[in-house]
Amino acid sequence: MYESGENYLETILLLSRENQSVRSIDVAKKLNFSKPSVSRAMGILKEECFIEIINNGEIILTEIGKSKAESILERHECLTKFLIKTTGVGSDVAEKDACKIEHVISEEVFHGIKEFISSSF
Repeated sequence: MYESGENYLETILLLSRENQSVRSIDVAKKLNFSKPSVSRAMGILKEECFIEIINNGEIILTEIGKSKAESILERHECLTKFLIKTTGVGSDVAEKDACKIEHVISEEVFHGIKEFISSSF
């Protein structure tokens, strides 16, 4: 999956935890993207079976989409914590860098970091 798709899934998951329903406009506002860009991305995510869009425009993560989104969010949160604890940077810097790293880091390295955090902190 491409990085922007992962960001959309993570955003949908976070928004669904805050609100009862999520629509494209909510995603656009959260990410500060145009509605047409988000609409196109939602179409791709729907084609790839990560989301469903019901009649009222509500976006719902499929089981596959929810699993992927939760995995991305776990990476984001773990990497943010790791960066804060090991480098001493502030949470804003750690968040931004974790967002970049979470898409390119190997599963093996991520598990190593996760183990390190579990045993060290």
